[in-house]
Amino acid sequence: MSEKSDQSNQNNVPEEFSQITDSRGIRKSGSVKRVETFIEKSLFGARWLLAPLYLGLAFSLIPICIKFVERFIHILETLRTSDMHDVTLQILELLDITLLGNLIVIIIFSGYENFVSKIGVAKYAVDRPSWMGKVDYSGLKIKLIGSLVAISVIELLKDFMNPEKLGSDMLRWRIAIHLTFVISGVLFALMDYIADKRVVFELEAERKDLEMEKLRHEVSEFKNSQRKID
Repeated sequence: MSEKSDQSNQNNVPEEFSQITDSRGIRKSGSVKRVETFIEKSLFGARWLLAPLYLGLAFSLIPICIKFVERFIHILETLRTSDMHDVTLQILELLDITLLGNLIVIIIFSGYENFVSKIGVAKYAVDRPSWMGKVDYSGLKIKLIGSLVAISVIELLKDFMNPEKLGSDMLRWRIAIHLTFVISGVLFALMDYIADKRVVFELEAERKDLEMEKLRHEVSEFKNSQRKID
């Protein structure tokens, strides 16, 4: 009877006074746990505040496409009066616009999937890009700096093909900025390589620890079996 009464008394304890033990072994009351759950859900849901930013980037592709069409029409209108040098410069401008659009698409897809949510509608799509869903934050940085280097190369090429528009000092600054992009990309790649190597070493050390633990367990079982036989 006493055990049943104790159990009934425990069931009648209000939830706010009941103790809850979390994964770290810290006992928390029910009210504290509810507040913690609310805060964690709010923080986790705050990632959706980034969704309008990616929508804005998607809409920014519209003026880029309009500018591309304008440049292309201008090339067609001045084709008869332009020489190969002018046509090459104008095509480089089209490449510049295209690379900028590619950079925006990479940031939209990779950033949204890394920081907001997976794009489920494209999971089984035939036209899904091969890199989509595989670019993590480190890969996003490398692709970003790679696109910036490509854009900088095209800008430098346009400057070299039309040097009279820029002075020697400005050209040196353009080269210095381009080299900064290149060095930054190399450093990013080197840091990611070191981080990947560290993860591999940690996994290898963990695997060896598990093997040693398994071996010690087998040795202990063998010794126990020998003692039973003796």
